[in-house]
Amino acid sequence: MRQSAAYYELAETDRKTRKANRKAAYGGRPPTPAKTGTELSEAEPVKSRPYDARRRLPLLVDTHRATTKILRVAYPFLAEGGLGADGTYIGADVFSGGSFVYDPWVLYQARVLTNPNVLLAGVIGSGKSSTAKALITRSIALGHKAYVPCDPKGEWTSVAEAMGGAAIKIGPGLPTRLNPLDAGRRPSTIGLDEWDRIVWSRRRALLGTLAESTLGRPLAAVEHTVLDLALQAVSSVAESPTIPDVVVALFTPDSAWAERAGLKTSSLTTDGREVAHAIRRLVHGDLSGMFDGPSTTTFDPALPMVTLDSSWLGSGGNDDALRLTLACASSWMEAAVADPAGGNRYIVYDEGWRVMRDPALLRRMQEQWKLSRAWGVANVLIVHRLSDLAAVGDLGSEARALAEGLLADCSTRIMLRQEPDQLARTATLLGLTDVEIATIAKLPKGRALWRLPNRSFVVQLVRHAREVQLFDTDARM
Repeated sequence: MRQSAAYYELAETDRKTRKANRKAAYGGRPPTPAKTGTELSEAEPVKSRPYDARRRLPLLVDTHRATTKILRVAYPFLAEGGLGADGTYIGADVFSGGSFVYDPWVLYQARVLTNPNVLLAGVIGSGKSSTAKALITRSIALGHKAYVPCDPKGEWTSVAEAMGGAAIKIGPGLPTRLNPLDAGRRPSTIGLDEWDRIVWSRRRALLGTLAESTLGRPLAAVEHTVLDLALQAVSSVAESPTIPDVVVALFTPDSAWAERAGLKTSSLTTDGREVAHAIRRLVHGDLSGMFDGPSTTTFDPALPMVTLDSSWLGSGGNDDALRLTLACASSWMEAAVADPAGGNRYIVYDEGWRVMRDPALLRRMQEQWKLSRAWGVANVLIVHRLSDLAAVGDLGSEARALAEGLLADCSTRIMLRQEPDQLARTATLLGLTDVEIATIAKLPKGRALWRLPNRSFVVQLVRHAREVQLFDTDARM
């Protein structure tokens, strides 16, 4: 009872305190009855009471402050200022309504990008080819150049010719022959001794790639030694050695070079037999006549665009021949690409899913990705879906790590429409938000999500009538 009486006494005190506070709020006068709507006057403002809904009540949440640089990541597509006006016009920014302009070299200088490489992915019929061709051809007007080391469907031939470039057609039975061991032009900024080391390294890397791609396994230590001695032997007697010269040196090793290495000729012949048969495919196999002699054409780095049309290899999907062709063609172009005075250049790897299954080629591509800033080039990898990268090998394998490394070395990711079953994988590899994933699933043809570090744009490609005709890949349909 004593506790109950104390409780009611305290409650009465609180009631009196609240009454006194209300009285003080109205100047010691009791509140007047509320007026009806007809009695309210415009000159007499409505007084807010401390307990009615017209009084501004404080929110019981902590204030969060952040810069727009952070908020634009948490809330994408709301108020993006764009990338500026210095670059290539692509189309319309869907959310801001402004023009979308892109140039990897300008953005790299502005520290928006960490590297100039580009990944472009989209299902068939999403406008992937048109987006890539629009980016490349419009960049030529700004003084950039473009090289396509392997065009398996011949889609870039008409584009290169329309831009004043050249399309080199290679394939069995065609008169064109390329020597992938050509030294190329020596840049004026590189000394003779340094150039000799660069040429040696490029030739040795190509031969190793060809051998591993054909054998389907990494080379053993003794096979590396055999390949080194064979290349040294042919380079000592020929200024521009060819693939047949290397094959002969592998089958019949030079005894003088064997003695310098402290080895016997018989052991070199035995250890290098598998490598010799692997590289022999380019001389007497299904790729004979393409890379088995001196070059019948020259690479002109002054042209705005050069593409190697490999569609003559057949439309049946000979991926082995295509990978070897890409390795040889890219090495043939590499002499001009490595020239630091050559300007800004795009290197386009179309149908990338067909060549990423080869670990040897992946290692070669990764090296080119790493050297993109030193060479001033932007590598463009075109695939259908990101699961193509995951299909190159098992989880934890070298090939899988190399393929995912290419993603990490692409600061710009252009994502067109993806199938619903690919969205989860895409989100994991690219670190996309739920909003971005939902956007990719509903993109119409020609519209893409351009993902840059900490920035995202939804861009609708705008094409000229001439471009629609030139970029059309559905003519046969």
